[in-house]
Amino acid sequence: MSIESKKLKWSDLPEASELSQALEQEKYRERYLKTLKSTVSTLVVVAAIAILTATLWLPVLQIYGNSMTPNLESGDMVVSVSAQKLRQGDVVAFYYNNKVLVKRVIATEGQWVDIDSQGTVSVDGQKLGEPYLADNEKDLGDTNIQLPYQVPEGKFFVMGDHRSASIDSRNTAIGSIGNEQIVGRLVLRVWPLNRIQWVK
Repeated sequence: MSIESKKLKWSDLPEASELSQALEQEKYRERYLKTLKSTVSTLVVVAAIAILTATLWLPVLQIYGNSMTPNLESGDMVVSVSAQKLRQGDVVAFYYNNKVLVKRVIATEGQWVDIDSQGTVSVDGQKLGEPYLADNEKDLGDTNIQLPYQVPEGKFFVMGDHRSASIDSRNTAIGSIGNEQIVGRLVLRVWPLNRIQWVK
């Protein structure tokens, strides 16, 4: 049994330039994979931080219904911020029966609210200036509380801007809301893009 031995010729060996090119390709591949891994890791961390921030500090909410028209319409997306202290005129989101509702703060604890038959609101005997209401939007609405009404301690009296359509603190079904219900104060509408603006 004979064994054939094959001798290598110099012509069979790769040239130095080919070896150099192959080495460069391998180094490039290693650098690419390292950069890709680093980029993916960074994106995952940034996404996690963004989600955490949006969930805890800047929740983005979508508006449903028309109780806040024309200032906020169904489908609008808004950013809210945590609010330690709410003031008259602030637009707030709050939990009610596993839903998030959006209304405007009309009065705070201890203040007296009165609404006449035409829908004009008074707080502590002073007519409330309401530039956020559309023309002729004042309405007594679905009111079944005893007026004048004093806001209980630790509570807020809230109303929708579309007074004839809004169910709010004027009705015992919702009543005054407490701090524990507050999601946040709405500060910026971010959608639709052609209507981006601060919430007033």
